[in-house]
Amino acid sequence: MEANMTHYMQLLATNQPWNLLMFMAIPVILAETVAVTELFILFGRQFSGGLRQVNKIAGILVGIYFTFIFFYLLFTAVIPITQAGQWRGFVDVVAVSFYLLGVIPLLGIALLELGGVARSRSQVEKLWLHATLVAVFLVVAHVAMIFGMLNPTVFQAARMAMPR
Repeated sequence: MEANMTHYMQLLATNQPWNLLMFMAIPVILAETVAVTELFILFGRQFSGGLRQVNKIAGILVGIYFTFIFFYLLFTAVIPITQAGQWRGFVDVVAVSFYLLGVIPLLGIALLELGGVARSRSQVEKLWLHATLVAVFLVVAHVAMIFGMLNPTVFQAARMAMPR
């Protein structure tokens, strides 16, 4: 059965419910908290207050948390799978790569919240940068999920079935 699922889905399906919680639930709940509160902050131009604090704390936590996930998976999964030549095709590589690419916008959000980047920018510019990073994360995460749910051989089978 493992050969018919991406390494992304195998990771989430193994060691239930712990892997699902650690690699999907925690980062997604934190990221979705950032995304939802971001909408209210953008529409209301709320640069302070309780909602902004929730957004800030969730942004810092998810950025730091996902950075640890990134390095953990890089060294315990991606490098060993690559060295052993065990990728299950294009779909598998896309799913895992896009999942790990989530570190860029999430770490960016954390650094923005901690004052590590864009310190000299205005509140409005920071708000736009923050919203852009949230949007980039949502796109990257959804690409990972869509490809992660595919049978990794789906494009291989389609290519073999095409007449030459």
